[in-house]
Amino acid sequence: MRYPEGGGLTAERRAFREGIRLQAGERFAAGEKTAVIAKELRVSVRSVERWRRAWREGGMEALRSAGPANSPTVTDAQFAVLEEELGQGPSAHGFEDQRWTLARVQTVIRRRLRLSLSVATVWRLLKRHGWSWQAPARRALERDEHAVELWKKEVWPQVKASRRRVGAGSSSRTRPDSP
Repeated sequence: MRYPEGGGLTAERRAFREGIRLQAGERFAAGEKTAVIAKELRVSVRSVERWRRAWREGGMEALRSAGPANSPTVTDAQFAVLEEELGQGPSAHGFEDQRWTLARVQTVIRRRLRLSLSVATVWRLLKRHGWSWQAPARRALERDEHAVELWKKEVWPQVKASRRRVGAGSSSRTRPDSP
């Protein structure tokens, strides 16, 4: 991942960037030109223009950090309720089998927490709290070990075999025999 905790900036980096914006705000008040501020703070002119507009509309407070961009949409208290609901199992929520899918968790979140989250957001939420995809605890009773071994010996080598020709190739698609 590019950033820790799945996205966004660290608190230190956010504070650093806020400091640069506040320095720019002090320079706006002193009447300095945009290009000079951009050069000395080593940022783009467009950023300084955007900051100046925000400073004009909201003062120094408008240049302060608004917090992490990826703040969780589900609070810890709400997630505790969700974990309780998931612990009851899918059948307690009207699903016919005992599999939790992302769509089913999404439905439970919509019903119990009254939040509308995308499937991708549900996945990130569960992953952030240590949940992972389900794997069967044991092999299916219907599994035929002899058939599996036979398939591995006879079918898999054919499927796995390379489709490339053995021999010299050609760089031309229209004239395959040319060197």
